[in-house]
Amino acid sequence: MNEAPQRGCPEWSVMLHGFIDAELDSAHAAQLADHLATCADCRAEMEGIQAVRRIIDQEDVKWRPPQALRSHVLSMLSFEQGMASSSPPSRHIPAWRRVLDFARHWSFVPSLAALAVSAMLFANVPSQTVLLQDQLLASHVRSMMADHLTDVLTSDQHTVKPWFNGKIDFSPPVSDLSKDGFPLIGGRVDYVGERSVAALIYRRHGHIINLFIWPAASSAQTTTVREGYNMIRWSDGGLVFWAVSDVAPGDLTVFENLFRASTKG
Repeated sequence: MNEAPQRGCPEWSVMLHGFIDAELDSAHAAQLADHLATCADCRAEMEGIQAVRRIIDQEDVKWRPPQALRSHVLSMLSFEQGMASSSPPSRHIPAWRRVLDFARHWSFVPSLAALAVSAMLFANVPSQTVLLQDQLLASHVRSMMADHLTDVLTSDQHTVKPWFNGKIDFSPPVSDLSKDGFPLIGGRVDYVGERSVAALIYRRHGHIINLFIWPAASSAQTTTVREGYNMIRWSDGGLVFWAVSDVAPGDLTVFENLFRASTKG
């Protein structure tokens, strides 16, 4: 059986995935276990499948399918779309079904099928930035709903800044921008991105601005809108700043410029 499973063990090869996933009944599982004890090629194939799955299961793993595979998938989808356009609507096959059919056709190369399905089905998995924005937005909304807008309620920046000492592992800059129409309300310690962060709270014509601050590598300024809330990110002095509010985008940009100017030495 030295040429198995490529030549002599196709009947066992198709059962390997079910065996690894504990989906076989006890009788077939026992038969395959006995076969694996005597067939080095099938054991090697099983170990290869397990190795691929361990890699796929790792966190923060991003897959880039080979160009040849990508071209094949695109050409296949293009062909099927052409076929669908010439068929009655009732016979249209959803995209997710075509993906599964594709994986089934390529099941004789388990690792390649797994990579193809991962690349196509998880292409829209949120990025770390999007997940962070979701957390910031949730913290902003929660701070107003749970009556926990501030831990220290004062417009005196000389009170707010030292209040953070011993509560977080960095010293956030604090400025009162009352004369410019953005009065400081206070501050609190929040938890975002798996770490404690400083949150400074400002008001603009009845609207709340949460300014989240924590140490991070320098990054480019970005402006985005999430669920009707405006968000601006900028970096300065080894810190990252995220301003979140439902004020007009122009007002939030003015706030950013004023805050940055006020903290320059």
